Amino acid sequence: MSEVHQSEPLVEVLTALREGVMGVSETVISTVDGLLVAADVDAVHAESVAALTAASYSLARRMAHEAGGTGLRDVTTRSADRQVVVLAVNDRALLTVVGDDGLDLARLQREIHPTVESLAKILESDTPA
Repeated sequence: MSEVHQSEPLVEVLTALREGVMGVSETVISTVDGLLVAADVDAVHAESVAALTAASYSLARRMAHEAGGTGLRDVTTRSADRQVVVLAVNDRALLTVVGDDGLDLARLQREIHPTVESLAKILESDTPA
């Protein structure tokens, strides 16, 4: 893992998601402009994922807007052996979940909203007034 100062509570929430949902292998929190905030990763380069997350979320949000949609929920990318789900945590942060081909999407859908709420509360409490 990178030498980035990470909030222990954030990493604990990320680790709980990985341990609680079969198939989740990596998780990254980044700013909407692509800077790494925290990560629970082994195989991916967290800084690269953070930058790509911001770009993909921005493009998907624009595409949803152009198609007449509102309130982008998530961005999902699927390959032959990986799935990547990107969600907004708040107006300034994004959560990226990387899963293998055995990712339990139903369980992820149940667990992701409480996880995002927990992350948002932690990030809010870390923000200087």
